[in-house]
Formats: sequence, C-alpha cells, structure tokens
Amino acid sequence: MLKPIIAGRDEAVAGSAERTPSVRWALGSLALSTLLSSLGISIANVALPTLAQAFTASFQEVQWIILAYLLAITILIVSVGRLGDIVGHRRVLLAGIFLFTVASILCGVAPTLWMLIVARAVQGLGAAILMALTVAFVRETVPKARTGRAMGLLGTMSAIGTALGPSLGGVLIAGPGWRAIFLIMVPLGILNFLLAHRYLPVPGQRAKIDRNGFDSLGTLLLGLTLAAYALAMTVGRGHFDRLNMALLLAAILGGSLFVLVEARVASPLIRLVVFRNAVLNASLAMNALVSTVMMATLVVGPFYLSRALGLNEALVGIVLSIGPIISALSGVLAGRIVDRLGAPFIIIVGLIQMAAGSFALSVLPAMFGIAGYIAAIVVLTPGYQLFQAANNTAVMMDVSPDQRGVMSGMLSLSRNLGLITGASVMGAVFALASVTTDITTARPEAVASGMRITFAVAAVLIVVALAIAVGSRALATRPSLPGDVS
Repeated sequence: MLKPIIAGRDEAVAGSAERTPSVRWALGSLALSTLLSSLGISIANVALPTLAQAFTASFQEVQWIILAYLLAITILIVSVGRLGDIVGHRRVLLAGIFLFTVASILCGVAPTLWMLIVARAVQGLGAAILMALTVAFVRETVPKARTGRAMGLLGTMSAIGTALGPSLGGVLIAGPGWRAIFLIMVPLGILNFLLAHRYLPVPGQRAKIDRNGFDSLGTLLLGLTLAAYALAMTVGRGHFDRLNMALLLAAILGGSLFVLVEARVASPLIRLVVFRNAVLNASLAMNALVSTVMMATLVVGPFYLSRALGLNEALVGIVLSIGPIISALSGVLAGRIVDRLGAPFIIIVGLIQMAAGSFALSVLPAMFGIAGYIAAIVVLTPGYQLFQAANNTAVMMDVSPDQRGVMSGMLSLSRNLGLITGASVMGAVFALASVTTDITTARPEAVASGMRITFAVAAVLIVVALAIAVGSRALATRPSLPGDVS
C-alpha cells in the first residue's frame, strides 16, 4: 500500500461518512458518473456505420466521433483532476456533470458531422472530469476500511456501461434513430447532477485546502504532449510513417519541456517529487501494461471470432459481451476481497490470474474453439477486476485531499495511454503475427496464428507487470532509510 504522499488529514471525514445515512446515495451519484463516462464511449461505437451514411462521410471521418471523445479525456484528465484539488472536488464534479449533459444535447441535435465531433470533444471534457473526480471523491465519501468496495462498485459500473452501450445503442438506432444514443444520456445526466448536488459532502472548514495557483503552462505542455502521443498512436490506419514519427518526437520533446517547467514553477500541475515513490511508479506502470493487454482482447477478439471461427456478427457480439458482463458481476466482489485481504496482495493475485487468462487465450481457442475462447475470458476478466480494485485502492488510500484529484487523473491517464498504445502496438503484433497486410482478408489459419502469438506476448506483458508488483511490494515492506521519499 502506498505511504501518504502528504500526511492524510481526513480520517474524521471518513468516520463521519460511515455514520451518514446518505452515504449510499452519494456513492450512487459517483457510480452514475462512472456509468455515464463509460457509456459515452461504448454507445457511440455501434453507430459509426449509421453515422457514415447519415452524413455521407467516410469511415475514417466518422471515426473522429470516437477519437474526439477519447483524445479529450486523455489530454485533459490530469489537468481537471488538479483543478478539482484547487477549486474543490465537489464544485468541479458538478460542473463536469453539467457540461457532459449539455454536450449530450448538442451531440443529439448536431446538424453536421464536424459539429457532432466538436460536441463529442466537449462531452469528452465532461467525461474526463467524471473519471478523475469520482475516484478522488471515494475517500471523502466512505471510510478507509471500505475503500476497496467503493472502487469495486465503480469498476462494476464502468463494466456495465461498456456492456450496455452496444446493445442499447443498437435498439435506439433501430427505433428513434442515431440522435437518441446521445439524448438518452441527458435524463441520466440530470439525475446524476441532482443526486451529486444533494448528497455529495460539502467540505467543512477543517476540510479546506491551501489552494495554490493553477499551472497554466504545465497544463498546456502536458496537453500538447499527450495529444501528440495519442495522435502518433492512432493516425495512419495502422501504418507508422513519417507523420507518426514526427508526432512521437514532438511528444518526447513536449514531455521533456513539461518536466523542466514542473521543476521550476511554484505550484506545479504534477509534483515531480511523487515520482520518487517507487510504489506509485509501479502502480502507474502496471496499470498501463494491464490496459494494453485488455485492449488486445477488443482489437483481436472480433477478428478471431469472425475470421478464424466463422461466427456471424450476432454471435460475435454475444461472445464479446461475455467479458463486460463478467466484469460487472465480479467488480463489487473484487472490492470486498481487497478490503478483506489487502490491496498489495490482491494486486499480485489479480495479475497471476490475468497471466493465466492471457496464456489460456493463446492456447485454448486453438484446442477447443469458441468454448476455449470463452473459458479463457472467464479466467482473464475477474483477474482484471481484482487488479483494478486493488491498484486503485493502493494509490488512493492514503493520498492527502490536496492531491486526490491529480492522483486519480494520473491513474486514469495511465489506463488511457495503455488503451491507446494497446490498440496500436497489439494491433501491429497481431497483423505481423498473421503475416498479412490486410487482416480483414487474411486466411483463418493466419488469423489463428496471429491470435496465439499476440496473447503469448500479452502473457509476457502481464508477467512483467507481476514482476513490478512483487518488486514494489518488497520496497514497500523494507525498513525506511534516511533520505527515503514517500
């Protein structure tokens, strides 16, 4: 478990939260915030063919409906977390819910594709606030001993949003039309705002934080750096050319400048001293590696099921929904296990289970077909929920109030960077392993070979994460030495 980055001062708040009857409603508002941000991603994916037809646009153009949302989250999530630390978590979270709801209306009434893309970027800004501050708010809402359960609940709601999006989107498109997939989030947003406004705790006099200035230059540099990296990983339709290299170099340069600025400003966006904490670094690295592997299931799974196993679109959709459903069912249980057995131990248990699941995806489908694929997913997915609940709890357990927003943002950022990298890198591994330039026309045997190799690589990545977890636990349990930073 992480030592405090700054000494915690909120045990009285946690204790009072435990005795407050409205704490469940407060958790409900945080869960609904998580559901909305997750639903905003998954519900739009199924509409891309319809939107391409509605706006007479190419697939590459309508893809920006998804990319605008994801890029906005990735670029801004740390900054909005820090803004919450300065202005107040409750105030910024309410603003984020309001912004998300208004942007959903704008998406639903957008007359042109580019106005829809702009509205989706604004919706992504609202989602970034929801993602960063719901996790940050957990320690202000529940007692320390129940942090894992709350993190498990948020993981469950995220999985429900992921699982619900495609099916709900399909029903709405077939009925009222594509605009309904955005407008359906408006009443949910209004309900969320009312619950949050009524039940989220208002900071008292003792909970007030010494508010420093906002690091505008650092925020700009970090945003440009993340934008360059995200674009380097997404543009080019899988081909890494000069533009991708230029963007990657720009990201490296921007990251270097960001570090220089953060070392000199009086009130940095991210205090560089936190990176002297080896356990925090390990948590962020593991989060990125695990997200990279989970993205591989989303990138490779559909091609394997359709091309190698010959399933039709309906069956592919059913099989792909199994993972999110298992996540939804196992999230709260995972959180209870974390509270009972401790986050550091459960991180290791979850990674061992994920390594077994990744290895199973490499070998079982070739042996048992669709049954082998499902069996491997049944092993992999609960392991992921165990890891997520434990890792989030380990990072957020002892973080002081004035750093919760930025730490939560960094957790979400490491996850998003892992997803973006996984889509690019694991997709490239799959294509290379399939020995083809166009995976959509590859032979079934080639796709099956690509599946085996890709998830063998995924298993190796999880083993690396496991080694990091074991090493960080050893560091956390060794006696403190003079000069240690925690």
